[in-house]
Amino acid sequence: MQGASIAIDDLACRRGDRLLFRGVNVRLHAGEALRVSGRNGIGKSSLLRIVAGLAPAFAGTVRTEGAIGLVDERPALDPARPLGDALTFWRQIDGSTENAWELERLGLADLLDVPVRYLSTGQKKRAALARLLAQQARIWLLDEPLNGLDVHAATLAEELTAEHCAAGGIALIASHQPFAVPGMATLSLADHAA
Repeated sequence: MQGASIAIDDLACRRGDRLLFRGVNVRLHAGEALRVSGRNGIGKSSLLRIVAGLAPAFAGTVRTEGAIGLVDERPALDPARPLGDALTFWRQIDGSTENAWELERLGLADLLDVPVRYLSTGQKKRAALARLLAQQARIWLLDEPLNGLDVHAATLAEELTAEHCAAGGIALIASHQPFAVPGMATLSLADHAA
């Protein structure tokens, strides 16, 4: 995962007529993690969407090096398809192969024939993590990654993120909940509220 980086300079975000934050400056390199904290509605998700290239910045610049994978509240899995088929669809697009060990580790191996719409919130979140792992993206953008997860699954999400960073990846995590990754820094968006 050599070459992963995020450079954010003087970033500002506006939603409608409201300026959410301004003056955000971040540098992340291979192996680093940053948790973006703040109250609901402060712009944590918007920051991740700007970094992912899914939303425009009001001001400032974002430069990334390396493929980006995003996990948010929308798992991007066809709700009508069985989970196994939905994951296979993305593996074919991403050019990856099935990793039965990862599916077992995520507690999904016995759910592959269940339509995505019948999965619980936590199961859908773990399925989104399975898709993220298959993408082999250098940069992980995790938006409230612990929402809907039980204690065991939350610990697993933290472990997977720590392993990703230890392998040279980057994790940018937007969360109002604590998230444990060794050496992770924190950016409080309240310090940049407009």
